[in-house]
Order: sequence, then structure tokens, then C-alpha cells
Amino acid sequence: MDFSLTKEQEMLKKLAAQFAEEELEPVAAEIDAEHRFPTENFAKMAKVGFTGIGVPEEFGGSGGGMLEKVIAVSEFAKKCMSSAATLSIHLIAPHAILDFGTKEQKEKYLPRLTKGGELGAFALTEPNAGSDAAGVKTVAVYDEATDEYILNGTKCFITGGARAGVLVIFAMTEPKLGTRGMSAFIVEKGMPGFSSGKIEDKMGLAGSETAELVFEDCRVPAANMLGKKNKGFKIAMMALDAARVGVGAQANGVAEAAIEMSVKYMGERVQFGKPIGVLQGLQWYIAEMATKTEAAKALVYEASYLADAGKPFSKEAAMCKLNAAENARFVTNLALQIHGGYGYMKDYPLERMYRDAKLTEIYEGTSEIHKVVIARAVMK
Repeated sequence: MDFSLTKEQEMLKKLAAQFAEEELEPVAAEIDAEHRFPTENFAKMAKVGFTGIGVPEEFGGSGGGMLEKVIAVSEFAKKCMSSAATLSIHLIAPHAILDFGTKEQKEKYLPRLTKGGELGAFALTEPNAGSDAAGVKTVAVYDEATDEYILNGTKCFITGGARAGVLVIFAMTEPKLGTRGMSAFIVEKGMPGFSSGKIEDKMGLAGSETAELVFEDCRVPAANMLGKKNKGFKIAMMALDAARVGVGAQANGVAEAAIEMSVKYMGERVQFGKPIGVLQGLQWYIAEMATKTEAAKALVYEASYLADAGKPFSKEAAMCKLNAAENARFVTNLALQIHGGYGYMKDYPLERMYRDAKLTEIYEGTSEIHKVVIARAVMK
């Protein structure tokens, strides 16, 4: 399988790397320290066209597909994981609307989420529904008199939820049916009865805001149902597959950056009269880090290839996310060890990268749930 990039993809990679270096890197530490949402970064991404990756130009997008998303997100993650995660999760909403929305929904919402610069969000997780999506308790009851659905419930750990202008929300329209009674809705910020609650204080990805969402008799027009009634679980699972590839891209980006920093440091740091790069033990660290990262990149590219070809990729999405996330923690840990005391200090980016990398093993499905997904796919 040939994963060589086309000329256009190479240009995108170069553009994304330049953007990350010039726009993201200078403010990455500040965003993390202040737990500040990267508003300016996202606005600049929208201006350049990154927020419309995977969406056709007729809806304000930049075209391309999953591989283009992976390329941009990976380059961004090398310099600022919070900004990379913000873009990666944002893209779930327009892609879900593109895949399952009506003509009217696409025309109304996609331009806002692409060239319009509005943030998108995807809200499935609840206090009792993390890995177990069947545990969703948010309900949507149809009001025939107004042709609206009334939503009640609470979502948690929603990336960008408090700032998003357009959100894809999942609720039970027939709770007795379990996942077969789940539907998806497009909800706009400002709709009566919809509000945001607690903003989480996280260990890492401090600039990628994680919020609680509250629905108290929130009225959503029936025309805002995404896809068919009671078919929301399929939408959620397909969106999660795409999200997992995005997390894999984030993990690979931060791993590549950690390797680059380590190689540079090993050439500059002198101990006992010689650069520490001559030490075989540290060379072996680099060999392991580089080999595992190349393997992780290959899995992410394979999942992207299948997605763009319109083929099933649930197993591959789980594999690439599991492998890339565990590798990101492994690589940033060794990189921090190579840097010694300097790596542990907040004056240097590695301690932030180490904290950020850990979350890739948790969000959009923990490593443990991915092993279940993979095992079931292999053993069926």
C-alpha cells in the first residue's frame, strides 16, 4: 500500500508546518499556562482554510479528506497540542453534517463551520455514558404542536462545548430501545434551554476547553434532526471512528516533535567532554522512539486511506489510535528522560508535551475500550 503524498498534500504539509511554527508555537506555552482557549489560533485556521478540510468548496470548505486532516493535525500537534486537538475535534461536526445532513442543513451550517469560522462540537459523553454509549440519559421528546424536540439532560467532557456555535448532540428519542432509540440533533448556541456548565481543569491540553453542557427543556426544531430518527448511534460510531484517527494524528505529531527535540539536545548537551549523543544507551532510545513512531504513522495512514476510499475502517481507527496514543506517551517519556532536569522544567516544552500526550490514551475512547473493539473485529 503506497502512502506517498501527492503534490497537493505535500504543499498542505508544508503550509501546515509553516503555520504551526509561525502562529502556534509562539503562544503554545502561554495558552497552556493560562488555560486559555486558542481563540486567535482558531480564527487564523479558519482564514487559511484549515477548519474546512474535508468539506467541498461549494459549502465553504477546502476539499480533501481524512488524510488531509491527518496531515494538518499532525503538524499542528508538533507545536501546540491544544490547537491541534481543537481543530481535530471541530472537524467532527461538519463531517457528520456533510455525511448525514439534508441539503438544507448542509447549506445552512457547513459555511458557518468552514469559512465562517464558527467552532463545531460533538456531544455524546455523559456522566454515566463514557465507553458505554448505551448509557446515554439525555432524552428528546417530540412536541407535535410546535414541531420541535424538547431535550433534557447533561453532557460532560465536551471539547469546545461552551464555545461552539454549532453542535451535534445525541439523545434518546425512544429510551426503551437502548442504542436503537438514539437520535442525533444539530443544536445551535443560544437556543433556549441550552447552556454550558463547569469548565474542567485538566492535567494536559489546558487550552483545549472541556465543558459540561446542560439541556433544560431545550427546544430544537424537528428539522434539525441529523439523519433519521433512532439512527443516531450509527452516526455517533462513524464520527468516533473519524475522531480516533484524528487523535492518532495528534499523538504522532507530538511524538515526532519529541524525537526532533531529543536529537537536537543530544547533539548540544556536553557531559564528560562529549555530546551525550555518543552514548549508545541514548542512541538506543532514539532508535526505539523512531521505529515505534514510524509504525504508528503507518497505521494512521492506513486508516485514513480506508476512510477516504469509502471502506470500513472501525478496526483500523481503533488500532491506530491505541498504538499512536501509547507510543506518544512512551516517546515523550523517553524524551523527557533524555533531557533530564531540563525536560522536567516548565521553561521547556517537553513537560507540557508529556502531559498532553497522556490524554490521547483517554479521550475518544480509552486504550482499554479500543482493545475490546479490536478484539471483537478480529474474532468475529
